[in-house]
Amino acid sequence: MSDGHGRTPETPPGWSAEQPPPYSAPQASPWTAPGSPTQTPYGQPYEPQGEAPQPPPYGPPGPQPPYPQPGHPQSGHPQSGHPQPGYQQAGYQQPGYQQPGYGYMPPPALRPGIIPLRPLGLGDILDGTIKLIRSNPKAVLGLSAVAALLGAVPLAVGQAVMFGSMGDILDDPQAASAGLDSFYGIVAQYGGMLVSYAIQFVVVTVLTGVLTRILGRAVFGGNITAAEAWHLSKGRLPALFGVVGLMAVMMVVPLIVVTLVVVALAMNVSSSEGVGLTLGVMGLFVLLFIPYYLFITTRFAFAAPAVVLEGRGPIDAMRRSWHLVTGDFWRVLGILLLTSLLVGLVSGVLSVPFSFGGTLIGMLGAGSPGSAVVAAVFIAAGATLSAMFSYPFQAGVSGLLYADRRMRGEAFDLVLQTAAIEQQRQGWVHASADDLWHPSNSARS
Repeated sequence: MSDGHGRTPETPPGWSAEQPPPYSAPQASPWTAPGSPTQTPYGQPYEPQGEAPQPPPYGPPGPQPPYPQPGHPQSGHPQSGHPQPGYQQAGYQQPGYQQPGYGYMPPPALRPGIIPLRPLGLGDILDGTIKLIRSNPKAVLGLSAVAALLGAVPLAVGQAVMFGSMGDILDDPQAASAGLDSFYGIVAQYGGMLVSYAIQFVVVTVLTGVLTRILGRAVFGGNITAAEAWHLSKGRLPALFGVVGLMAVMMVVPLIVVTLVVVALAMNVSSSEGVGLTLGVMGLFVLLFIPYYLFITTRFAFAAPAVVLEGRGPIDAMRRSWHLVTGDFWRVLGILLLTSLLVGLVSGVLSVPFSFGGTLIGMLGAGSPGSAVVAAVFIAAGATLSAMFSYPFQAGVSGLLYADRRMRGEAFDLVLQTAAIEQQRQGWVHASADDLWHPSNSARS
């Protein structure tokens, strides 16, 4: 036991053999100024008569419990959770060492723009896509609205022609039905739809390139105008059309082959068994085409960002997308499917009221020109509103998935963090940030 004078004669079990000295007043300096408290009134140095009792360091007198091991739930002070100074245990590195306690949270990742600069989760991707739209609504929504309107107008015109013939159908159903089966009727029914799909093919491809360029700058927190985004991405449009064209060929060729097979079966077999065989072939094709379609769209989902941000050609961009998806195919497929489901749901909610209202007006108008025009306007408004949301959302998810795969497979987040720190130091996002997406800046391309 210690009586409060000096060091404890016995070291409790678990304590280090070397303990810090007890707290005491500092030794007097060899030189003291006149009138200092350490001198007597006669100028002689002050010498204390005996040593005053000193308590043990940071604790009550008497034996203390052994200091718990680092990382033990009871380590440190019972209230603050930090180690108590003055208690050292053998093997514990007290000086300059900090043991994170329970509930320790690492510092958040750097986030200069729409996403944190680290590998992304599903919530980060969806949140970043919404932030992309909100951070630059004029460029993103404005361009999407123009592209959607260009694709919706031909479809609305075809619907107006159909509604214009409603009066003839009500007057003479048989004659109107024969007219609809003629060449003019077929063109009126499906011509607008085909033209709309052709225009969408062009404008959606262009829009994807422009939105990808806007996304590449928004990752660093920079905004870009629609004119500047078009100027930066227009040189990549030929390669982008090449990628879309190759993917369209991959999709259309199986359809053509199956169509020829079905026509051949229908012409050569006229019995009921032949009809069943034809239907069986068509059903088998549908079952096989769905996974084929999902495989192709997933494997080449990053071809467009590779064209725009990395400056690759069509074949090289598709090879690059295949390489990035390898090792994470099912996760990429799941996120793309979920995105399509969300986009379809929201687009339906936005477009169905307009389409239903336009159809109702066209049918009740009995084919009058005014009702046909109003119905076409309603249908075009619904299609434009839904596409204005779906186009940027799908492009944003694809672009952020591309960034996530590069951060996971190439440590690209370190490149982005270094550039973001420098840009924050400068106080603005320079246009040279677009060059960081080039694969030469990655740890491994």
